[in-house]
Amino acid sequence: MRVERQVLFWLAAAIVLILLIALLRGVILPFVAGIVIAYFLNPLADRLTHWGLPRGIAATLIVAAFACVLAAAIIFLVPLLVSQAQQFAAALPDEIRRLRALIETWAREQLGSSYPEFEAGMDRSAQALTENMSSFAGYIASSLWSQGRALFDFLSLLLVTPLVVFYVLIDWHPMLAKLDSWLPRAHAPTIRKLASEVNGAVSAFIRGQGTVCLVLAVYYAVALAGMGLRYGLLVGLATGLMSFVPFVGWALGLITATTIAFVQFWPETVPILTVVAIFGFAQVLDAGFLGPKIVGSKIGLHPVWLIFSLFVFSYLFGFVGVLVAVPIAAATGVLVRFALQLYLASPVYSGVDSPPPLAGSGAIPASAQQASASKTVLP
Repeated sequence: MRVERQVLFWLAAAIVLILLIALLRGVILPFVAGIVIAYFLNPLADRLTHWGLPRGIAATLIVAAFACVLAAAIIFLVPLLVSQAQQFAAALPDEIRRLRALIETWAREQLGSSYPEFEAGMDRSAQALTENMSSFAGYIASSLWSQGRALFDFLSLLLVTPLVVFYVLIDWHPMLAKLDSWLPRAHAPTIRKLASEVNGAVSAFIRGQGTVCLVLAVYYAVALAGMGLRYGLLVGLATGLMSFVPFVGWALGLITATTIAFVQFWPETVPILTVVAIFGFAQVLDAGFLGPKIVGSKIGLHPVWLIFSLFVFSYLFGFVGVLVAVPIAAATGVLVRFALQLYLASPVYSGVDSPPPLAGSGAIPASAQQASASKTVLP
């Protein structure tokens, strides 16, 4: 009964935490972002402390360096991205019309008498795309207007997040020690082992995959802008930063960049093939070098489970859900594997304490055969 009470207590605590995140998702973004950034930078703080710097000075240097990098990005990079985004939004209708003209020219040559049906389908698709884009833009505008928190969220991220990072870096180890003191003593070793596995999975994703995303973002931006692709800097950085979602970010970037190259360079095929080659090399680089060397095999999350968790938590909690989706998914995966391990080792699965199955009733698991070999020999 004592174990059942503990399970109910921690289950209730998890439910309360989820409800608090749902209720406060509009104001806790700077705090969640600060904790995630502090988690990412904590190994650097530990390294500086190991070299002899006091923890406070190490945290100050890290936050100052992070603020300088962020300020440089805002001053030099953000204006370019905003300019390209504005140009892309202004040119999008003309680009879509030009793309349609190219497709219609090709279809007219290839389809012959079947072209009118294809043209009717194109008209329906174009109308649906226009309606969806208009409704989406209206939704974004109305959301920003109704909530009125865009400027507040931006300022809170700039002002509050560095403070959260600073204090979390300073108090990281005392916080962990305090949490460890709250663990039930009888189950503390098991919980520490599970927490270590969760930390390994989360660390591999946040630190490892985060580093890979930054490397890929720089590669895509330099390569696409260097070959002369319009909006190459914007598409490259967006593709690299979306690479934390397996395959999805790469596929969206490839489709977007190839479409822009097709509209910009057709009938020349070399630039289009160059874009495809850039993305193909990035996939080889990620799978063959960056992933194994930087991320490793500690994530333990199936790509489908990762994508599902990101979609679910982003739908429920917005951008805060994106930040907490991976840690919660990693913790859930570790707990499910632990529960499955207990189940496979239990008498419920092995059938040691249950009557042996009748002859001809079908095959039983190998573990059950080994566990009951000394008692029963099946014909």
